[in-house]
Amino acid sequence: MEHSNELLLSKDDEHTFTKLYELYWEKLYVIARNRLNDPALAEDIVHDVFLALWKNRKNTKINSLENYLTTATKYLVLTQLKKKAYAEKYVQEVGKTAHPSFDVTLNDALHHRRVLELVQKEIDLLPEKCKLIFQYSREEGMSAKEIAAVLELSKKTVDNQIQKALDRIRGRLKQVLSSMLSLIL
Repeated sequence: MEHSNELLLSKDDEHTFTKLYELYWEKLYVIARNRLNDPALAEDIVHDVFLALWKNRKNTKINSLENYLTTATKYLVLTQLKKKAYAEKYVQEVGKTAHPSFDVTLNDALHHRRVLELVQKEIDLLPEKCKLIFQYSREEGMSAKEIAAVLELSKKTVDNQIQKALDRIRGRLKQVLSSMLSLIL
C-alpha cells in the first residue's frame, strides 16, 4: 500500500495526500506534543512535515512512509528544542552583560540586511535537492547524518550538496564584496 501511495503522491494525487494526512497526523501530533509540551507548536510541526512531504514529493525516494514521517517529525522537534535552548542561553548571556559593543548603527544594520538578502537570493537559486539539503542544514540545524536519514540519501551525498551550496554562496559573496571594495577604493 505504501508504495502505491508514494507513486500516487509523486503524481500529484491530492486525494492520496489527504488520506495520508488523515492516517498519520494524529500519531505525528502526539509525538511532537509529548516532547514539546506545546500543542500549537506540535501542530505547526506536523503541518511542516506534511508540507515538506508535498513540496518534495517528486524529489524524495521514500522506502517507508510511516518511518519517514515519524523521523521527520522527531528531527523538527529536536530542532525546536535546540532553538529554545539556544534562545534561553542567549537571553541569559545578554542579561549578564550589557556590552557597549552591541550598539549597532542603522548603517550597519542595513548592510547586514543586504548581505542576508543576497545570501537568501543565492540559496533560492540553488538546484532543488541542494537547496532542500542546505535549508535542513542551516535553517533546521540538522546534521548531515540526520538529513541523510530523512531524505534517504548517503551522508557523502548530503556533505557534497552542502559543500556545493556553500561554495556557490561564498563565490557570489566574494564577487559582490570585491565589487563594493572597488567602488570604495
